[in-house]
Amino acid sequence: MKKVIFSDKAPKPIGPYSQAIQVGNLVYLSGQIGILPETGNLVAGGVVAETKQIFANLQAILASINCTFDDIIKTTVYLTDLSKFNEMNNIYSQFFTKDFPARATVQVSALPKGASVEIEAVAVVK
Repeated sequence: MKKVIFSDKAPKPIGPYSQAIQVGNLVYLSGQIGILPETGNLVAGGVVAETKQIFANLQAILASINCTFDDIIKTTVYLTDLSKFNEMNNIYSQFFTKDFPARATVQVSALPKGASVEIEAVAVVK
C-alpha cells in the first residue's frame, strides 16, 4: 500500500507531487532543490549552498519516518553544469561516509527555480 510522507520541516512541493512515498519498506524521496522551507525561495550561493540545503531538506523528510542518510540505498543527482561536480561531491561526501548508496549523476539543461542541483533518493525503512 502507498503511504504519502510529509514533513513540515522540508519545503512544500512546488507542483503536483509528494515529498516522499513509502511502499512497503522502501521510501522514494522526490528530487529536492535548495529551497528554504521557511520562504520557498532558492538559497543563495550556488552549488555548494544549494547542496547543503538539499541535504537539510532530505534529512527533515527522512527524520519524519525515523530514517537517516544511512538508510539511503540510491540517489540520483542532477546538475546543470557537470563542471560543478566536485563542488557538489565535496558536500555530498560529508553526508555519506561509508556503505555508500548507489548513485547516478547527470547533466540537465535546467532545473526548477533556476537551481543548479537536484537530488532524489530511495531509502529503506527499518
